[in-house]
Amino acid sequence: MKLGFHINDYAWTGGAASLGPTLAEIARAGDEAGFDRIGVADHFWRSHYMGSVEGPELECYTTLGFLAAGTKRTKLTAMVTAATYRQPGLLAKLVSTLDVLSGGRAWLGIGAGDYEAEARGLGLPFPSLTERFEILEETLQICLQMWSGEHGDDRPYHGQHFNLERTLNAPQSLTRPHPPILLGGSGEKTLRLVARYADACNIRPGPNIPQKLETLRRFCDEEQRDYDAIEKTCPFAFDVGQDGDKVGELLGQLQWFAGMGIQTVIGFVPRVDQITPLEILGREVIPAVASL
Repeated sequence: MKLGFHINDYAWTGGAASLGPTLAEIARAGDEAGFDRIGVADHFWRSHYMGSVEGPELECYTTLGFLAAGTKRTKLTAMVTAATYRQPGLLAKLVSTLDVLSGGRAWLGIGAGDYEAEARGLGLPFPSLTERFEILEETLQICLQMWSGEHGDDRPYHGQHFNLERTLNAPQSLTRPHPPILLGGSGEKTLRLVARYADACNIRPGPNIPQKLETLRRFCDEEQRDYDAIEKTCPFAFDVGQDGDKVGELLGQLQWFAGMGIQTVIGFVPRVDQITPLEILGREVIPAVASL
């Protein structure tokens, strides 16, 4: 099993002036601890799950570029971009730029989007669920078209929601054939798209994970896709306690996930700005779960 950590809250001590130095320290510590990837929430408002929406929130792709400069080996991904928030051509360019500047460490993390208040508040598109999934699928098709060939497919793309006259992309991503794609969500519509387009799924934690993975396997059979080629991931919380007193409990939880077929867990780390939790995870948890 591999572990990644997810930055989804910036309510750290010191206010806005300390965010850059603290984030740089977190990135270095995570890189050195051996985390497989760093995920960054793609929101413009703080999530209502984290408390007051007026709390601090950094723009995702600016933050990922900052993290790329401060790390050497850790993969970098949005967790996850709402497909309606950025035009597909722009999104493909953002991710391929991140891949080039990070030395081939970018992932595309994407989903249909579910934060309606944020979208309405900032005047961003938030159509019906059916339309959001149509937009998600067209976005995946456009990204893959732009990431193919030496400079992108370079043909027009005509869909129901988007029309691109020329899908040129230079420089092309270093990761070939393209930056890996992770789709967030556990519903059947999402899992169908995972089987069709993605390199990884991200399924909510819970006892129904085996059922969700069986659904994914069925869709892979229908799409003539190798089920084993898709990385199975889930989000979680890596709470090791104040001094590592909860490490044993966390190891048991991760073993439970592995037993259900999860290969990578991408977790929120309480008190991540104190750095010590990342060091404990790197010392006591990442090596212990590597053989799961």
